[in-house]
Formats: sequence, structure tokens, C-alpha cells
Amino acid sequence: MKKSFCLFVAVLATAPLFCQTASSLFWKKDNVQLNEIVSEQPVQYNFVGHHGPAVENSHMALRIYFNDSGSIDLYSKSGKQMELLEYAWYPTEQQQAEEGAGCDEYLVGKTVGVGGIALWDGEKEVKLQARSRTARVGRTKKGSFAEIIAYGVSYKGESVDVSIRVDMFDNSREAQVTATEINGRKVQFLTGINYQKGEDVAYGKNWIAVWGIHPADVSQHPTPLGAGMRFSPSKFASITQTADMVQLISKPAKSLVTKVAAASTKEDELNTAELFRAYMSR
Repeated sequence: MKKSFCLFVAVLATAPLFCQTASSLFWKKDNVQLNEIVSEQPVQYNFVGHHGPAVENSHMALRIYFNDSGSIDLYSKSGKQMELLEYAWYPTEQQQAEEGAGCDEYLVGKTVGVGGIALWDGEKEVKLQARSRTARVGRTKKGSFAEIIAYGVSYKGESVDVSIRVDMFDNSREAQVTATEINGRKVQFLTGINYQKGEDVAYGKNWIAVWGIHPADVSQHPTPLGAGMRFSPSKFASITQTADMVQLISKPAKSLVTKVAAASTKEDELNTAELFRAYMSR
């Protein structure tokens, strides 16, 4: 099924109305593309493809980890092709060199990564340790999405259910991240952009831009890349630069919407720290 779907995408690529987003979700054991995985086991990180549901546009792919971290991880691209179904997040060095494939070069570590979501209890971060999880991917009228819902997260003496949804839009290099307490309870969300030692870090009242080299999981020749966020300052109680993140803590809310973007020296448009910072801060 995976091979047939890739052929279908290749045919569409020659048409004027080529879909500029795609998504992917599958069990590693069979590589069959799915729209949904419902799991009573809340951590399926090692058993699902690319460690969780993933969605892409031509400039980046984002995956939401199928575990307690709430992390969103970044796969950098050249801006020229869809890659999730072809490479499943892990192209070889040869494919990168000969086919222009991107690479998993962004190190999330123990943070929420690129606009991922945790909670804040007034004093500390609360990871989304859940009773069970559901992952979903699919098409929308404007693009493609990936989502994970964490059920039964313990927060301030209550049990809350938190959705993290990433929407990619056709004809846009940015993605929208929506965090929701699906029962309508107000919570404080923690989000932001992480960075590594030595990176260029800049932020203003409604934007973040980081640029530099991350320790690579796959590539033997890591290249500088950028990750950024735009947000509404009225929705947040604080913005703080920690040792590894520009961290945002929301005011109490039922849901929260931010936008994230990425860039890389692999592309022709935003291929320097200065260009990327100017784009994010505009």
C-alpha cells in the first residue's frame, strides 16, 4: 500500500494542482499507512513510523512524539519535494546527496522541541503522562494535519485530556500548532522553541527565531538550520530564555494556537540566520 500511495503522489506532482502537503502514520511492523491509531498503551514511540504521526510541506516535516514528552520534532528540507512517504524520515547519505533529500538534524532532547506542548502547574513543567493516546493524520480542505490526544493527564489534582494538532497548509511554508484541553477546562500550556549551545537565538514580543547546527541523529555532515514561532503575546503570561529553550507559558486557557516555521541552508530562500530572523520578525 505504501508503494502504491507514493506512485499516486508522483503522478499528482505533474499536475497543476499538486497537493503541497502530506501526512504519514504507520506501524513499523507492516508499513501500512493509517489514518488513526488508538492505543491503550500510551507510549508507542518505538513501534510507530517516525516515532509518531507526521505531516509535511515542501520546507519541513514535523512529527509529534507518541510518548509523554509532548515534543514536536523537525525534519529539514530543501523546499522542493514531499519526502515522508518516500524516505519515512530517515533518508540515507546517498539519497541526501543524489536525490536532494532532507535530514533529521534537529535535536529535541528533553524539551518540547519546535512548538510542542507540556503543561505548567504554576511552579514547574508537567509532561503529558497519559492513561492512553490516539494518533491521527489526514487531509483538510486547506492541507494536511497530524494530531495526538493524550487522555488522563494528571494536572493540579484533576485529570485532563490534551490534544496537540499540527496543520500544514497548501501554498504556505508555516504550520499551525493547536493545543486543546478537549473537555473545555482551562489549563496553562508550556511551549516554545529549543536550541543548542552556540546557536543564534533571537526573539521579540510575538516571535522567536533560532539558527545553527544541531548534533545530528542521521547526517554525518550536519548543516545550519532554523526553527521559529509566531504567537499572540496577549495569550501568554511569560516568555523566558532558559539554557535550552525560549520558553512560553500561557495564561489559563482552553486552547492555544501558535505558528511555527523552519528553514535550512539546503534551500534557496531563507538560508541564513539573518534572512530567517527577518522572516520570523516581520
